[in-house]
Amino acid sequence: MIERDLIDRLSEHRTLGGAPRSELEWLAAHGTMRRLNTGEVLSVKGVPVEALYIILSGRLALFVDRGAGLNKIMEWRGGDVAGLLPYSRLTTPPGYSSALEPVEILAIPRAYLRAMAQECFDVTSILVHTMIDRARLFTSTELQNEKLISLGKLSAGLAHELNNPASAIERCGGILKGRIEDSEKATRELVASRLSEAQIAAIEAVRAACLANHSHGVRSPLEESDHEEAMFQWLARHGLDTAHAGMLAETEVTFEALESLAAVLERPDLNAVVRWLAAGCAVRSLTAKIQDSSARISSLVNAVKGFTHMDQANVAEPVDLGPGLSDTAAVLSSKAHEKSVVVTVELEADLPRVRGFAAELNQVWGNLIDNALDAVAHGGRVDIFATRENQRVVVRILDDGPGISDEIRHQIFDPFFTTKPQGQGVGLGLDIVRRLVNHNDGAIEFESRPGWTEFRVRLPIASDPHARSL
Repeated sequence: MIERDLIDRLSEHRTLGGAPRSELEWLAAHGTMRRLNTGEVLSVKGVPVEALYIILSGRLALFVDRGAGLNKIMEWRGGDVAGLLPYSRLTTPPGYSSALEPVEILAIPRAYLRAMAQECFDVTSILVHTMIDRARLFTSTELQNEKLISLGKLSAGLAHELNNPASAIERCGGILKGRIEDSEKATRELVASRLSEAQIAAIEAVRAACLANHSHGVRSPLEESDHEEAMFQWLARHGLDTAHAGMLAETEVTFEALESLAAVLERPDLNAVVRWLAAGCAVRSLTAKIQDSSARISSLVNAVKGFTHMDQANVAEPVDLGPGLSDTAAVLSSKAHEKSVVVTVELEADLPRVRGFAAELNQVWGNLIDNALDAVAHGGRVDIFATRENQRVVVRILDDGPGISDEIRHQIFDPFFTTKPQGQGVGLGLDIVRRLVNHNDGAIEFESRPGWTEFRVRLPIASDPHARSL
């Protein structure tokens, strides 16, 4: 293509076509034509971007790997500009760019951008506005994508946490049906027995002990097996049905209580009473487990509801940080359990409220605690404190991980900087945290050394008359 034809094409360019022809001539004189076939790569993650790319025809897209495959997060067509823009701090792209169809590009090398800013005022102005629009769109898109990634992690952890009590309810429900049938059959046998008042009193005393709270704690599988074997031997010695040894072993009935029944009841009646006690106590034990599991599910749902504030408008208001910190720790408990990490939340007594956006603050806590859990080793520790300092509330999140090296401390809040393996993070978590803290009129800082890292978030007290109205 001769230079005159290139200038004519630039004059028809959707983004730059309105610039003076003299500036378009400068671009044509200093640029290099590049052609990419479908699938060819223009830029690679981690490799510095070396030019401004003026797209004359075709389609080009930016892809980022989020762990579940590549995602297209931005697309450019003929009439757009991409790559390095004037005054941009972009050095390396967050992913790689490739052609979706044959592409023609005029590339202006990085070395000419300073001269372009001096020689091409209108082109530079257009490109600066383009950069602002691109940054706004990219930030909005990536913020939403980061929220979706966090939501995916939260959903996976929540599903795991909910599965345990839900499975317990299903398991107990299946067993309960059989135990109710056993109880009904044993009740009919007892009705046929003509028991004296003394015998009934002895039965009631044992039943009361059975209904008492668990006193032996949680037995190990070996202890459970030994206890069931001992119960089997007792039933066998007294000529009773040993089929209910396991069910009876799960109750609080002691051998002393059983001996007291054997002293006042003959074998046929004793067999019916033992069966009735075992079935009745099992029914109550199973219903208690179902109730506990249901309460666990309810508490998890309430924690997620509190974490997301999904029933409240996202407006600035006085915020009690205690529930938000506790709910965030609760929804991340599955991740902590997987690594056997101890997570503590300690709040100063009568901690004042802060003024801010509750859902945004919970996202801050979520990112910081999640990062701390990633940093610590198996069996590590994460501690969360909230205290008042003058007219601010300070939230401190500490972990005993390896710390942040001096080489990267100045980069951790930079967009797209991450130390996580590819696909496990795009490096926007702390950038988002900083933006959200600033939006809530707060400040964030950190200190770190090997074995100890502390992030501090300072927020204005709601009653502070000097606090900015958000």
